[in-house]
Amino acid sequence: QVQLVESGGGLVQPGGSLRLSCLDTGRTFSGHAVAWFRQAPGKEREFVSCIDWNSRTYYPDSAKGRLTISRDNAKSTVYLEMNSLKPEDTAVYYCSSRERRYYTSDPKNYENWGQGTQVTVTS
Repeated sequence: QVQLVESGGGLVQPGGSLRLSCLDTGRTFSGHAVAWFRQAPGKEREFVSCIDWNSRTYYPDSAKGRLTISRDNAKSTVYLEMNSLKPEDTAVYYCSSRERRYYTSDPKNYENWGQGTQVTVTS
């Protein structure tokens, strides 16, 4: 059974960094695409990054250069390194996985979701 647990969120000043972790306690991630989404109050869930089964990575243009997604299949963990954080990055960040190998940025194509971890960027 897939069970995703996020950690690493918190309060950080603008320009700071955080590393989020997503652990699948039910199985290994290998063979599955894993993504991060975020949702700010009053806004729709937004694609943040994805890593496919072969560790190819995908980011929206707005985030390129500031984010790095990686995976450690032996630890059933996916990481999201976030640098140069801005107040507009404040949101709940969700880890998700899908039953397919390849990338998609549409949250409707992800079957499994974690509970989310809050990231707050403020001075």
